[in-house]
Amino acid sequence: MARIPSAQPVPPADGPFDVFVIGGGVNGCGIARDAVGRGYSVHLAEMDDLASGTSSKATKLIHGGLRYLEYYEFRLVREALMEREVLWRNAPHLIHPLRFVLPFFKGLRPAWMLRLGLLLYDHIGGRRRLPPTRTLDLRVDAAGVPLKPVFRKAFEYSDCWVDDARFVALNARDAADRGATIRTRCKVVSARRDGGVWRLTLHDRLSGEDNEVTASMIVNAAGPWVDSVMEGVLSHNDPHRVRLVQGSHIVVPRMYEHDRCYIFQNPDGRIIFAIPYEGAFTLIGTTDQDYPGDPAKVAITAQETEYLCKAASEYFLKPITPADVVWTYSGVRPLYDDHASEAQAATRDYVIKDEAIGGVPLVNIFGGKITTYRRLSEEVLSHVERHLGARGAPWTADAPLPGGDMPGADLEAFISDLRARRPFLPPALARRLAGAYGTHVHRLLGDARALADLGRDFGAGLSAAEIDYLVAQEWAVTADDILWRRSKLGLHLPPSAAAEIDAYLAARRGARPGI
Repeated sequence: MARIPSAQPVPPADGPFDVFVIGGGVNGCGIARDAVGRGYSVHLAEMDDLASGTSSKATKLIHGGLRYLEYYEFRLVREALMEREVLWRNAPHLIHPLRFVLPFFKGLRPAWMLRLGLLLYDHIGGRRRLPPTRTLDLRVDAAGVPLKPVFRKAFEYSDCWVDDARFVALNARDAADRGATIRTRCKVVSARRDGGVWRLTLHDRLSGEDNEVTASMIVNAAGPWVDSVMEGVLSHNDPHRVRLVQGSHIVVPRMYEHDRCYIFQNPDGRIIFAIPYEGAFTLIGTTDQDYPGDPAKVAITAQETEYLCKAASEYFLKPITPADVVWTYSGVRPLYDDHASEAQAATRDYVIKDEAIGGVPLVNIFGGKITTYRRLSEEVLSHVERHLGARGAPWTADAPLPGGDMPGADLEAFISDLRARRPFLPPALARRLAGAYGTHVHRLLGDARALADLGRDFGAGLSAAEIDYLVAQEWAVTADDILWRRSKLGLHLPPSAAAEIDAYLAARRGARPGI
């Protein structure tokens, strides 16, 4: 089996860098990508794995946020709606359109309100390729089959689905390809001002070593840890601007056969989604409740599980119980504290705070969502330009992410071509690999002419060649990185697979201690 050359960065120079980004979620990686593409020197440090926090714990939607219209967040909704097709065009392997079915039930939001909201949704965001809203008769439409017969009418509209954690990893990959230094398992221990620059001390969890880096400015994109970075790392005297809101999801065996998503209203005013997931499952979420604890220890509560089961069971013919749940995940949304009375009402818009401490620039990021990460990055770059001078124009709107440069942004045509060029791939594996890696799948496959050429099969088509690629190209270090962030193969493999993969990874790196 051919060895994939590593694209991991060598230990970085001390700098000085123009921009130092703290945090390897979607915002941090998007900012690093945009900045290096404009000609700035960039260093990004993530204390764990890429997308290991909020960015892999979302509902996995590229959406305008229909319910945000109720809170008059028209700018946010319009910006998000405009971004849907931009992101879909640039990452057609990771993003695909999804139709959402919103059952109407008398006594909840009135039909006129839903129609008005969907009319705005269809027309304020520059929709071109996504199909418009329509009304469904659930008594005859397939969308009504898994629902209770009391639901007779629904509205159907468009948004998109995204493989969120891979989306983050490919932003990091593109940033690195353009010259950025991307370091995972690397924690910023301290940062102090020194002669007009920031001097940062970094602890590398992989090597156990510390080193110093200098940078002209810091962008704090640490997500739920943004306050703790300000207080503990930057010695800032005014933290506590972030509101942590917990969102949890459950995964159950597939509840229905069609490929549409449901959006369910609840009597408490909240909504949940039920989304086809990984072929054999349905993803149900999310919850909204304030979270007072350590973001690293967030986990779904029994009350949240019961809430999601009960809410979905109000709609589905077949009731869902906690015993049906095969997997859960929970994350903390780092929202800007606008002092809203309820967690569900807190703004989902991003807030950028630009301040100079002792004359050295610092930009702190609060809130945001995957859909608007690119626009947030452009806004942050306007602050970078103000401090460091302009070096390049905005460019990311028309720049495919790695693997997204397929003809016509047509994934189905690309899958057909892949199967013709690599006939040894089983259809399901060809589809998964194309959907994960796009045109870069040929880098992974190399000169393989048979499945055996890809090395050991760990199950569900996960080969040694794919693991080697993820280590060399996408900063994967552990089985969890591979099974739950670079993919969701953990849902399809037995628990023993994780230990086997970790053993393979340890042997591959010479059993280096530390992780």
